[in-house]
Amino acid sequence: MNGSPVLPVIVIGGPTASGKTAVADEVAWRLGSTVVSCDAMQVYRRMDIGTAKAAPDECKAPLAMVDVADPDEAYSAALFQRDARAVVDQLLDAGHVPVLCGGTGLYIKAVIDEMSFPQGKLVDGRRARLNDLAERLGPSGLHKMLEERDPAAAALIHPNNVRRVVRALEMLDEGKSYADQQTGFKSPQEHYRALQFALTRDREDLYRRINERVDIMMEQGLLDEVRSLVDDGLANDLTARQAIGYKELIDYLRGSCSLEEAVDLIKHRSRRYAKRQLSWFRRDKRITWINMDQLSVGEAAELILGALAADQQER
Repeated sequence: MNGSPVLPVIVIGGPTASGKTAVADEVAWRLGSTVVSCDAMQVYRRMDIGTAKAAPDECKAPLAMVDVADPDEAYSAALFQRDARAVVDQLLDAGHVPVLCGGTGLYIKAVIDEMSFPQGKLVDGRRARLNDLAERLGPSGLHKMLEERDPAAAALIHPNNVRRVVRALEMLDEGKSYADQQTGFKSPQEHYRALQFALTRDREDLYRRINERVDIMMEQGLLDEVRSLVDDGLANDLTARQAIGYKELIDYLRGSCSLEEAVDLIKHRSRRYAKRQLSWFRRDKRITWINMDQLSVGEAAELILGALAADQQER
């Protein structure tokens, strides 16, 4: 285990639109620390509105692990693990409690738990066949195939990580599960001592917030953000094509659907994504859930800081 033997890291997860960004910012600000974003899409530059990336002037605390890759880069969980741990180690060494925040459960787990990632260097007939399938079905179609055969493995791999989806399907042909190969997937071994929290809300309220967020994104210029990526030849890039809010508007710009249909689909897919996020976080029994229905951001932060204070007193 790296970092300070005394200070833990704080993790604030939960579904999209649950309010975790605001709570994490408040907690980090009160601690004089930094928020480490754990979001698979916020790592990309120029994908700001659609990923709900917090603007610097809206944050009270510094924000790390955003804008670290270009939209056409294949930035994986393994790379995120390396880079985010470097940030966490720096904070711990300086005596600060890192505040990890995000809805990408795999990225959080890659940082706080011992996880290794298969390299998948073998190239044979199966690899070529699966790559052909990826071309024909698209990344989401290939990921759906994995989800049908091995739901646990699919939950660990982001749909736009085609290389890893292909490797997981190869492993199934070999009689192995990618999920079972992940160190700490069933019995987590901590890389950092972590106090983990996840925010939740009444389902109807959460869905209302998601729908409102999409409307606000459109008002803020999401269509222009997507059009800029398309104009620069990034429409076929795996990242842009698989990020919710981008692929739907790319289809609209290509004439495949109306703008109203695209926006409705963004809302629908965002709600489905929130359900998957909730399922992911509920599997980890180490997480303390905070219901935000009757709490303000400050009150939620107080609960988390109180847990940190109690943890430190015990030590």
